[in-house]
Amino acid sequence: MAYFSVANDRISIKDFPTNTDFNRFRKHKFVNEKRLKSYPAIKLCRLGIDKSIQGQQIGTFLIDFVSTLFVTDNKSGCRFLTVDAYLNAIPFYLKNDFAFLSSGDENKHTRLMYFDLSDIDS
Repeated sequence: MAYFSVANDRISIKDFPTNTDFNRFRKHKFVNEKRLKSYPAIKLCRLGIDKSIQGQQIGTFLIDFVSTLFVTDNKSGCRFLTVDAYLNAIPFYLKNDFAFLSSGDENKHTRLMYFDLSDIDS
């Protein structure tokens, strides 16, 4: 069995330990674009794969499906896919091209990670 759910989200200044960290993120991702206080995103709330079928790339397939859904004819305007990754799931998300949003949550039981949907060729 596999399941996932998504919800509206945003990447905003509150996700970073300092305003400077947020500004560095904005400057890196949005060259010469509007300076907003937040950017629309979709949060991957739940992603679960039964242990009996893990290792068959089903989780990667689901992430690709969700990403493609929001890139192809994107009427939502979302730019990012985000996830609060449990520590033991971080290698999976890194393998699927997610990155850490900031270093402010290094000592927490989850890490906020993101995937830039503009990196997908539609």
